[in-house]
Amino acid sequence: MHNRSDQFSKNLLRDGLSLVSAAQTEVEVLAATQKIDVYSVPDPARDAERAGMGLLGELAAEPSLFEPFHHTPSLRLVRQCLRKQLTWHHELERRARAAAGAAARDEDAAAPPQVAVDFPALVIIGPGRPETVLDAYGCKPVQPGVYHAVPGLVMRVVVLAELPRTRATLLLRLLGSGRLLREALADLAALPDDAWEKGIAAPLLVHFRLANQEPTTDEEDDVSAEIRAWFEEYERKLRAEERKQGRDEGRNEGRNEGRNEGRAEEAARAVLTALRVRGIAVPDVARERILAEKDPETLERWLERAIVAASLAEVLDGLS
Repeated sequence: MHNRSDQFSKNLLRDGLSLVSAAQTEVEVLAATQKIDVYSVPDPARDAERAGMGLLGELAAEPSLFEPFHHTPSLRLVRQCLRKQLTWHHELERRARAAAGAAARDEDAAAPPQVAVDFPALVIIGPGRPETVLDAYGCKPVQPGVYHAVPGLVMRVVVLAELPRTRATLLLRLLGSGRLLREALADLAALPDDAWEKGIAAPLLVHFRLANQEPTTDEEDDVSAEIRAWFEEYERKLRAEERKQGRDEGRNEGRNEGRNEGRAEEAARAVLTALRVRGIAVPDVARERILAEKDPETLERWLERAIVAASLAEVLDGLS
């Protein structure tokens, strides 16, 4: 997935899911040299917030691989995603066994304890109805636009064109194109300025400039012009705020340092959240080390490890 709309899809899913989970993009599946578009592990402490996220929150209720497609996916493409899912589960099991074996050796146990790793769900998202996929895997509708595969195959298929036009489906409908995207953009523009959906989607739409890229027919020109005007105004405000921040930073380096420290603290707490989700105890010394870390690359590396780790030693370098 390398074009602009695909990158937007991954970033929108990642940023939306990050509100209630530890989510990252381009997760490498080592054995198959594949990458998961977005991998999400829910945070139990944020279940109430997730419940308010509509359909995306429902789909994020369990560890999940999200694979959005700009065009309706073929059976061949979905099989590739299933291979990612199976290989990733195998990798999670391998890491858990290795961690359990290390713990058993430390405790002089006769045999390592048995480990159980949840099988992650696969969420396929596309604009149209993939008939060959639905038929091949016995997918049944569970709600408008959402299908579940046969039991034992933990796969969900989301058909954007069949989703009801409601706020509960808005963030997912923004992954569409053509009329689907224009309707979603109009619904987004109509939300209050402080709506969480705007906080997630609007900056990404401006960054990837998708709101101005959709061709229209004559009868859609008025609506599309209104949408473009809204995003152009949003972009003007965003650029003005960036210029103002730049001037403020030039006059006050201390304020910039404080903002960076705030971002580092947020990243550190994301690491702690991922460890809590994994059920990994964090002693006070390790917690203080994580919260004291200010290097963004180190924090990002720790977060990537924490999402799949079975022990604290797998996350922190040099932990004794």
